[in-house]
Amino acid sequence: MQRAADPLRPDPVALLQLAAREGRGKLTIFLGMAPGVGKTYAMLERARALQAKGVDVVIGLVETHGRDETAALADGLEILPRRDGAGAYGGFDLDAALQRRPQLLIVDELAHSNPPGSRHPKRHQDIAELTAAGINVWTALNIQHLESLSDLVARIAGVPVRETVPDVVLKTADDIVLVDLPPDELIERLRAGKVYLPDNADRALAGFFTPATLTALRELSLRRAADRVDDQMVDLLRQGAIEGPWASGERLLVCVGPDDMSDSVVRQASRLASGLNARWLVLSLANPHGMPPDAEAGARLETTLQLAERLGAETRRESATDFVAAILRLARRENITQIVIGRSRRRHFWQRSLPDALLHQAGDIGIHIVAGQRAERNAASRRRTAPEWALVVATPVLAVGATTLLGFGLSAIVALQNLSMLYLAAVLLSAVVAGRFSALLASVLSFLAYNFFFITPTGRLTIARPEEVLSLVIFVGVALAAGQLAARLRLSIDRARQQTSQAQALLDFARKMAGAFGRDQVLDAMASHIHAALGSPTVVLAADEAGELALAAAWPPDQDLDATAMMAALWARDKREPAGFMTGTLPQVPYLFHPVRSGQRVLAVVGLAMQAANGPESDEEQRTLNAILEQSAIALDRAQLARESNAASIARESEKVQAALLSSLSHDLRTPLASITGAVTSLRELGERMPAATRADLLLSIEEEAGRLNRFVANLFEMTRIQSGMIRAKRQPTIVADVIAAAVGRARRPHPGLEVEVSLADPTPVASADPVLLEQVLFNLLDNAAKYAGDSPLTIYARAEKDSVMITVTDQGKGIAAADLERIFDKFYRRAKGDGRQAGTGLGLAIARGLLTAMGGTITAESPAMRRRGTRFVIRLPLAGPAAP
Repeated sequence: MQRAADPLRPDPVALLQLAAREGRGKLTIFLGMAPGVGKTYAMLERARALQAKGVDVVIGLVETHGRDETAALADGLEILPRRDGAGAYGGFDLDAALQRRPQLLIVDELAHSNPPGSRHPKRHQDIAELTAAGINVWTALNIQHLESLSDLVARIAGVPVRETVPDVVLKTADDIVLVDLPPDELIERLRAGKVYLPDNADRALAGFFTPATLTALRELSLRRAADRVDDQMVDLLRQGAIEGPWASGERLLVCVGPDDMSDSVVRQASRLASGLNARWLVLSLANPHGMPPDAEAGARLETTLQLAERLGAETRRESATDFVAAILRLARRENITQIVIGRSRRRHFWQRSLPDALLHQAGDIGIHIVAGQRAERNAASRRRTAPEWALVVATPVLAVGATTLLGFGLSAIVALQNLSMLYLAAVLLSAVVAGRFSALLASVLSFLAYNFFFITPTGRLTIARPEEVLSLVIFVGVALAAGQLAARLRLSIDRARQQTSQAQALLDFARKMAGAFGRDQVLDAMASHIHAALGSPTVVLAADEAGELALAAAWPPDQDLDATAMMAALWARDKREPAGFMTGTLPQVPYLFHPVRSGQRVLAVVGLAMQAANGPESDEEQRTLNAILEQSAIALDRAQLARESNAASIARESEKVQAALLSSLSHDLRTPLASITGAVTSLRELGERMPAATRADLLLSIEEEAGRLNRFVANLFEMTRIQSGMIRAKRQPTIVADVIAAAVGRARRPHPGLEVEVSLADPTPVASADPVLLEQVLFNLLDNAAKYAGDSPLTIYARAEKDSVMITVTDQGKGIAAADLERIFDKFYRRAKGDGRQAGTGLGLAIARGLLTAMGGTITAESPAMRRRGTRFVIRLPLAGPAAP
C-alpha cells in the first residue's frame, strides 16, 4: 500500500529570512530608467496620501532639481534640517533621523555619496542603518547606478557612471516601485525644461538622452523589476509551503585573480547570475610555491573580491598547485553548473591556457569565457626597480665570470674532461640568489663562455666536433632545468621561512597569553604583538568600570583617538563588524577597527593605524590578525572568568564573614545583655530588701558585662578600621618593657587572677613601633590566653636580635592543633574552651595580626610550646636602635 504523501512544510530558510526582517523597517525603492521619469514626484505624491491617512511622514532629504511641481508636493510635509556644513547632495542628517524616528522617512538619491566626515561614505549605508533601527524608508534609484550594470551602461551611453549601489541593496529591498515612462515622452519632458535647465537639456539630448540609450535602459529596468518580483513570489511560495515552479537551480563559479580583467569578469558574472536567478561563488586561487603578488596586485585582488561581495556573491580563497583540478573539484563539490573565467594567454607554448584546460576537462559543466581588453599597468608595476635589476643582472655576470676564471686556473693545473659542471654551479647560484630570470641569463652566459673559451676552436662561437654540439645542448637543458628547480626551491624556502616566522610569532603570542594574568596584561600583550606582527601602530579599546568603551592599551604608547575614531570603534563594537579605514563606516578614519568577539559578545576592539598608500589589508595579514584576535578572545574570556570566579569567591567569603558576625553577635551580645538585664531587674524589684553584698555583686556583674560589651564593640570597630585601611601606625622608637608593663596591667583588670611572668633580655630592646597599637596587640594576646589557657601562668619574653625585636607570649594550656595554627588568625574563628564552649568574638588575633602588619611586623603561633603543652605567639618588629640601659 502506498503511503500518503507527507504534508508540505514551509521552507526553514525562508522562514528564518522572514523572522530576520521582524523589527526592521521596510525599504521601498522607486526604480526608474533615467533622471526625469518622475521617481521623486511619485514618492511625494504617495507620501501625501499616506499623511492624509494619519501616517507620520517625514522628508529626510529630497532633491527637486528646480522642478516646481515636485517642490509643491513637498509643501506641508515635515522636512528634517540638513546637516551643517554639507553640500547640496550630502546634507542628510542621519542622527537627527534616528532621533526623530518617524513611521515613514523619505531619503532621495540612493546612489549618492556622503560628504567627507560622514559616518558612512554612501547614502545606501545610511538607509541600511535606518531600516535596522525599525524605520520605514522610501528612496529613489536610476537603473544605471546598479554596480553590476555600470560598465554596461557606460558602453551603451558612452558616459561613465561615477556613483554606484551594490546589487544586494536592490535584492534585499522589501518593495520595488517601477516608475516607467516611454522614451519619447521623457525626451519631450526634457525639451520642455521639466528635467534640466535649457543649457543642460541640450547637452543631455546630444549625449545620454537618445532614443536608443533610453530604450536600452528601459529594458534593463523592466528586467530588474521583473526579477525582483519573481524573487518575492518565490519567497512567498516557500514561506507558505505552496507548490509551484521553482528556480532552475543554476549555480555559477567565477574565477578571478590579481589581473586587470577580474573586475570585468565579476560584473559580467553578476549580470549572468541575475539573468539566470542563480547563486554564484567567486574563487581566488593562489599557488603556495609561486611568487606572492606584489602590493598593487594584492590590493587589486582585494578590490575585486569586495566588489563581488557587494554584488551579492560568496567569496572563497584557496591554495593549489594545479588550478584546473582545484577549480573542477570545487565545482563538483558545490554543484556548480557554469564556470565563468576571463580569457588568458598561455604561459608557455607547450602549455594550455587555463580556460583551454577547463574546456578540455570540464565535462558537462558549462564554461563562459569573458573577453575584454586588459588595462595597461603603470611602469611601477611592469618594471622592476633599479636595485632589483642590478641584482638580477649582476649576479649571473659575476658568477659566470668567476667560474670562467676558475676554469682557466684549474685547466692550468689539472686536465679536466668537462668544465661544464662548473658553470652549472653558477646557474644554481644565480637561481638561488636572484630567481628564475637570473638563472636563465646565467644559462645563456654560461653557454657563450663555455663555447668561446673552452670548446675547440677557442676564441670563436663555432663548434668543430659534432659531439660537442650534443654536449652543449645537454648542458643548456640541464642548466635551465637546474636553474628552474633552484629558483622554485628558493621561493619555497622563502615561503616556508615566512610561514615558520608567522607560526612562531603565533606560538609566542599563545604562550604570552597563557602566562598573562588579568585583563590589562592581555590587552597590553595584544597591542604589542599585533604591532610586531603587522608593523602597524595598534590600539586596543575595552569597557571601563562604567561600561564605556575607552582606550585600554596602545603600542607605541603615545597614541590617542579623536572623536571620529572613537565613533568608528563604537560602531565596530556595537555592530560587530570592521569599521574605519576603507570600510563602509567612517572610511576617512586612519584606523581600521576590528571587534574581538567570543560567541555573541564583543570583548574588545582592536584598531590598526593604516596608510592610504598601503591599501587594504592583504590576505596574509588578515589571516594573521584573525588568528591573533581568536587567541586574544580566548585569553580575555579566561581573564573574565577568573575575575568572575574571584568575585564569586569574595562573595562566598563575605557571606561566611557575615554568617560568623551574626553568630558572634547573637552569642556575644545576648549573653552579657542577659546578665545585665537580669541584674538590673533584680535590683529594681528587690531594691533595699536585697542584702548589701548581693547588690554589690549585681552591680559588679553589670560593670563586668558592660565592659565585655565595650570590648566587643571596640574589637568590631578596630577590625573595620584595619580592613578599610584607616589604621596609620606611627613608627617610633618604643621601649618594649614599658609597653609590656602597660599591657599586663590592663589585662589584669578584666582577669584579676592572671599570673604573668615577664623576662627581658639585658639591655632592654627598643623596637620601631607604635606603642599604643603594640599595647593593644599584647593585650589581645593576654586576653586570648586567659580565656583559653585557664589558670595556667603566662610568660612574656623579649630580646633584641640582629635587626629585629622578638617578643613571645607563652601559655601552658592544652595547645592548638597543627591544622589550626594559621586559621586562628582568621576573623571570627573561635576555638572551644576547656569546658567545650566557644570563647570570645574570634577577632582578637585577627586584630593583632592586622595591627602588626601596619607596623611592619609579623606574628606566628607555635604549639606545643613547652613540655608538649601550651602555645607560644612570636612577634617580630623592626629594631629601632641600641637597647635602652
